[in-house]
Amino acid sequence: MNIVLTGSLGNIGKPLARQLVQKGHSVTVISSNPERRAAIEALGAKAAIGTMQDVDFLAETSQGADLVYLMETMEAVGDSFDKSVDFIGDITRIGHNYRGAIERSGVKKVVHLSSVGAHLDQGNGILRFHRNVEQILEQLPADVAIKFMRPGCFYTNMLSFIDTIKNQGALISNYGGDAKEPWVSPQDIAAVIAEEVDKPFEGRTVRYIASDEVSPNEIAQALGKAIGRPDLAWNVIPDEQLLNGWLSIGFNEQVARGFVEMQANQGTGILYEDYFRNRPTLGTVKLADFANEFAAAYRNE
Repeated sequence: MNIVLTGSLGNIGKPLARQLVQKGHSVTVISSNPERRAAIEALGAKAAIGTMQDVDFLAETSQGADLVYLMETMEAVGDSFDKSVDFIGDITRIGHNYRGAIERSGVKKVVHLSSVGAHLDQGNGILRFHRNVEQILEQLPADVAIKFMRPGCFYTNMLSFIDTIKNQGALISNYGGDAKEPWVSPQDIAAVIAEEVDKPFEGRTVRYIASDEVSPNEIAQALGKAIGRPDLAWNVIPDEQLLNGWLSIGFNEQVARGFVEMQANQGTGILYEDYFRNRPTLGTVKLADFANEFAAAYRNE
């Protein structure tokens, strides 16, 4: 198949492009960075340099494709400390660009990387933009088949705890405890998407993706063991205290409030209700595997 990938050569895009090329597909990788061209071509893929904000570029690049893989990230629209950025609004506009490009190009197969929590109309915090883009893509003509991929929390999000551990001696959030939640490796996300590309497409479907199901307390135990701090704890503080802490260091207010709301509903379980109703087969990269990666990053900071 002729496949177009958004997301450049990120943590998901690079292994996904490699796997699809190895399967014999013709792959075009969209990147906003011209310096990525050589790395993309080294994988055996074609490079298309442009942005998700340019609907004409997206439509032209997708022309003749059998399938497009769509993803959206906060990094694509700005820095979390830039107080002027409307992340939800800007990413929602990218969703409209995706829809317009697909309609104009005639592509009939779409894989969209969304997120756990995208089933919620409210209570999903900063993940609201994934919900918005799903709803925009749902407006495409019925003959466009879409697979919505909804991964759990990324293991790499745990790297944000490094400074907190070093400065305050604990993992700190507005939720915690022993309730298990889904976490995922980009490697497992890429593997699932590569698998779905070769399966039949029909209508609109949802598939959840997770590598492991672990609780906050289990995370603290695993990371503590990996960094040589076996007494490491996951401490819970009130929403307002966490929010004020983030705002005090200069976080964009929409981002700070969005993460506080999202994490609060990780704690209530609301964020995962649909995930546990449609529980997937878990991937291969477990918390213990990521803990080694975390320890290496911890030592290097």
